[in-house]
Amino acid sequence: MKVLFASGNGYPPEFGGGVQSSTHHLAQQLIEHGHEASVLAALFGDGMFGLKARAKMKLLRQPAVVDSFPGYPVIRTWFPWEAAGFAVKKQKPDVTVVQCHKSVPLGKALQAEGVPLVIYLRNVEFHELGGDLRELRGALYIANSEFTARTYSREFGIEATVIPPTINPTHYSTPTTGQFVTLINPYEEKGFELAVRLAGACPEIPFLFVESWKLEDDHRARIEETIAPLGNVTLESRTNDMKTVYGRTRILLAPSKWEEAWGRVASEAHCSGIPVVGSRRGGLPEAIGPGGAVLDYDAPLIDWVAAVRLLWNDKKEYERVSSLARGFAARPELDPDRQFVTFSSILDRAVRQRALQAA
Repeated sequence: MKVLFASGNGYPPEFGGGVQSSTHHLAQQLIEHGHEASVLAALFGDGMFGLKARAKMKLLRQPAVVDSFPGYPVIRTWFPWEAAGFAVKKQKPDVTVVQCHKSVPLGKALQAEGVPLVIYLRNVEFHELGGDLRELRGALYIANSEFTARTYSREFGIEATVIPPTINPTHYSTPTTGQFVTLINPYEEKGFELAVRLAGACPEIPFLFVESWKLEDDHRARIEETIAPLGNVTLESRTNDMKTVYGRTRILLAPSKWEEAWGRVASEAHCSGIPVVGSRRGGLPEAIGPGGAVLDYDAPLIDWVAAVRLLWNDKKEYERVSSLARGFAARPELDPDRQFVTFSSILDRAVRQRALQAA
């Protein structure tokens, strides 16, 4: 089977995040099982990689450029929905999996090319869809959490199969020195402000803030200015090897302000038995489960401080929750092989459904 993943957002090395990590793992699983995988994504055109891509697109006079940076074809263009025909001609996919940004125009363009369509619902930001999902007749749906599935069912009447973000535990499981309380992705919507307040209230605890979504220079400067007076916060650039982060993390902080559809970093941290202290927003409580503490985002700061200090100072409590976190990471719903069976069965159903419609 040939599978094309499509999104209106970027893809590594230009852009990275939970969606991109999960997509990469699914692509690798497909390839390991003898299938072919490719990606249609937005071109940002930044840095040396982007400059070369722009030059190549201009030189070849084509609507997109193709590279194999992650080990399989990635088709990049300014507006992916306008290059659907180009992508289909290049890759000849049997089925497409559309995700996140501009899902509706992408889905319409791919359906117009006669390709079966599966929509993977990975957030609840309806304004990013670029239209009404009900216009995508015959599409099948996957949701990354029960929360996401309920939200889309309520809003659009969509029934989705739940498959949490796919994670290869070997990429994240590592011994840890327990040096930091770590926040990944220091953006306001991810709880940056609350994390700063927490660090200020716990001067005896070292905090690590790690870039995930790319920080523009002015944004990074604002963060550095904010944390400079604290003295116990370190800011680091993003990395492709998250073991280097989790290998120094005692507690993962996930105080999201927005409605997280899942909270992939919580599941990643659990692979190493790292407890998570996070907010009761969206699907994040599903991701944290018994492997940490869940608080209301607007709970008094003293409650957040107490949750962090308990895990930081109480060895017995830490070991108890750490064991629960490790066990939660190993639950059947997060087993990559089991997830892949469900995922591939949905792709098969989409292909069969399209064949019956064409008959």
